[in-house]
Formats: sequence, structure tokens, C-alpha cells
Amino acid sequence: MKKKEISIITAGLLLSALTAGAQEIKIKDKIVEKADTSLVIGMTFDLDSLEVRGDRSIVCTPVIVRDDSIRPLTPMIINGRSRHILYERTGRNLIENKEIELRRRNGEKQKVDYQTRTPYAKWMEKSEVALITDECGCGWDSLQSTRSPLFAINLAEPIVLKPFLCYQTPKVEAIKARAKEGSAFLDFPVNKTTIYPDYRNNPQELRAIRETVESVRNDKYATITEVYIKGYASPEGSYSNNAYLAENRAKALRDYVKGLYHFDRAAFTVDFEPEDWAGLEKRLETMSLPDKAELLAIICADEPSDLDKKEWKLKTLNGGTSYKTLLSEVYPALRHSDYAVKYTIRNFTVEEAKELLYTDPKQLSLSEMFQVAQTYEPGSRQYSEVFEIAVRMYPDDPVSNLNAANTAISNKQLAQAKRYLNKTTDSSEKQLALAAIAMLEGNLDQAEQLLNSLKGKSGVSEAVDKNLEQIRLKREE
Repeated sequence: MKKKEISIITAGLLLSALTAGAQEIKIKDKIVEKADTSLVIGMTFDLDSLEVRGDRSIVCTPVIVRDDSIRPLTPMIINGRSRHILYERTGRNLIENKEIELRRRNGEKQKVDYQTRTPYAKWMEKSEVALITDECGCGWDSLQSTRSPLFAINLAEPIVLKPFLCYQTPKVEAIKARAKEGSAFLDFPVNKTTIYPDYRNNPQELRAIRETVESVRNDKYATITEVYIKGYASPEGSYSNNAYLAENRAKALRDYVKGLYHFDRAAFTVDFEPEDWAGLEKRLETMSLPDKAELLAIICADEPSDLDKKEWKLKTLNGGTSYKTLLSEVYPALRHSDYAVKYTIRNFTVEEAKELLYTDPKQLSLSEMFQVAQTYEPGSRQYSEVFEIAVRMYPDDPVSNLNAANTAISNKQLAQAKRYLNKTTDSSEKQLALAAIAMLEGNLDQAEQLLNSLKGKSGVSEAVDKNLEQIRLKREE
């Protein structure tokens, strides 16, 4: 026998009762088992309160009933003393006649364990067991409409909500443009623009630049298109001199890089900011100087437009006490050269993308990862992994977060799904995901409200209808 599916087993409680004339047959310990293609019904009849005259019989026939469908089960014949003797003399075979016979011993406690098996039909999934009692010999046809309900049968599988979700297709990148960026804090002698590779901290700063360039240069899938350098000076000194230093120190770094590498198609672009006032404001906001508010007021003021006068006001504020701190702790960090190595990555076939997804996923666009996902069964481990890798590679992209939220919902990781959805933009797919979370959290009213607002929306209407149907069935469960 295959593994049984058992429903409704309640023992030790008085469950049902029926009246036989003015007497009572009690039912307890009911069992309903679905085994293979059969349905097993079991119960215990308590006859303690039943009185049967010696020359009388009571025929009790349990039935399974639902609407117009009815299935009689093995009848139980309860005989008085003389009728029992007569029954035995007839030599009836209980098995052949598919019946149970017993003698009622009036005044004594008497329990009868009843169990029978009948072929299973789909309509029995949600039905009830009732009892038809014949005390008069009236026959089945006249009695089958007068039955006493005993207990319900519910063999329906519990509704497990599995919300339907809609993934977003990322836009295809015509050109996969990327950039690696950094900041170099090179040391120059006062008012000099020549780079001395061994001067102070220059060895490690230049090494970091070379490593950035070479990480792209040695990438077989990448083509460098531009090396961008922007020089900054601090507000110390005259604006005109700082402009000269910022521009020419940036050009010196450009020439240093050009002297090391030869790129056929790469452009070298130099830009400069004479004085990094934005950087000064940002760093000052993190400090706790006594006149911090006054310093920020000077830095952020539109006037004076002459930056040399603005710098002089900083220098002379409250005797210049805080300015000395800025000069020693902040200004050195404002003398920097920001750089970016810009490059493109070639496009990949789906088979190439499948391999790179696990070996070098940074090479892939979101669109290429999405194409890989389409080769797997939705909901499979590999399918989910693609979107989990995508959101790690593109942690701030709304599409990658929406799709990762969907996989998290499918895996019942609802808290994680909510975090992903916080980084997405409003869309029908996002509303569908929020409805799915509400469904799984048992908030069916909220889920239904969200789903109804999406009815007829392009791309999600089929999923909306399927989810609403699940909610309906769950409520009817």
C-alpha cells in the first residue's frame, strides 16, 4: 500500500450522536484515510444507551454523501436476543453479504469498532458521513433521504499560496561602457609641477594608478577608450597660482601614464579644479571645531565671489585658530588628482555568458545575465542564482533589485525581498511583488486590494488573475 493520506483523526472525544427512537447511538474516534484508490472509514459506535427488544432489529447504514451523490457503506445490523439467534440459524455469510451483525446486550456497556473500505471518487474530497437507521424494515429507498449527519470529510489538499510574479527585462546595452576610478594624493615640492616618483608618498600613489590601468589593460575582454585625469588644488594661496598648479600637475600625471603605456585608440583627457571648495565643505562637516558654523557660512556663501577674499576670511576668522587646523589636517587632502580608466567590454553569447557568470560576472551586462536566466527553469536553483549574482554586480540598479526581490519571494525570504524592493522604482511588477509578500504573510485583504489595482495592466494581468484565484480558493478552504 502506498503512503496513506490521513485526514480528520480525532480520538477520545464524543463526536456525534443520533436518535434511534428515543434512544441514542453515540459515535466517537472517527478515522478517514485515503489509501491508494480506496477510502477507509472508521469509527466507534457506543451502544450503551441503546435498548433493542429481543424480537427486533435496527439496521444502521453509514453513507458518504455530497449534494446528489451518495455512497452506502457496510451496514451494521443490531439484533435483539431472539433475532440474533434467528440470524445465526440462517447461516448468512457476513463477508459475502457485506454486512456486520451483532447482538445488543441491553443494560450492558457495549462498543463496536466499525471499519470499512470503499472505492474513492473525486466528489468525496469534501463530503460528509451520515447514518441511515432502519428500525421498521422500511427499506433503503424510503429511508435514504432521512439521514443523521455524523462528521465531515475533507481530503482536499491545503491551499499553499504560490504567488505568480513578473520579472523585468533589462535594457540592452549597445555599448558596455565601464570605468575604474581612483584618487591620487601625489606630493610635489612647493609650487612645483614635476612628478618625482620617489618623493615622499609618491611610490605607493603611483603604484595604485598603475595597478588600476593594468587591471583593465590585461583584461582580454576590455578595450581602454579614455584615461581621464582631473587635478585639484587647495584654497591656500592665490587662485591664479592654484589654477596653474592644478592644471599642470594633472598634465604631469597624464604624461607619466602616457610614458608607461601605449594605447592605440585611447584618448587622454585632462581637466582641473583650481581650488577644491566642495571637498573643503564636505570634510569640515565631519569635524567638531568651535566656530564650525561660521566657517561653513563663509565657505557656502555666494559672496564674495573673489575666492581669494573668501580664503582670507577663513584665515582671519577668530584670529585664525581654526584655519591652522584646516591648513594642517584638511588642505593636504584637497590637493589630489582624480582619475578614471574608461573602457568597453565586448558582448558575449549566451554560452559565453553562462561560463563568465560564475568565473568573472563583472564582464556581463544585466541583459546578458537575464538571457542566461531564461535558459533555466523558472524557480530552479540556477534561475535564482542568476538574479542573486546580478544584484551583487549591480546593487543599485532598480531592475536587478526587482528581479532579486522576486527570487527572494519565491524562496520565502520576505525580509530580504522587502530590502530589494526599497531600491526599485514604482512599477506594476513592484506592486505585484508587494501583493505576493502580503499573500505569503497572510494579509489577504491587502494583497487583494493591490492586485485589484493592477487589473488590466499590461504585462502583469495574467499573474494578477492567477493570484486572485489563489486567494479565492484559500478563503474557501
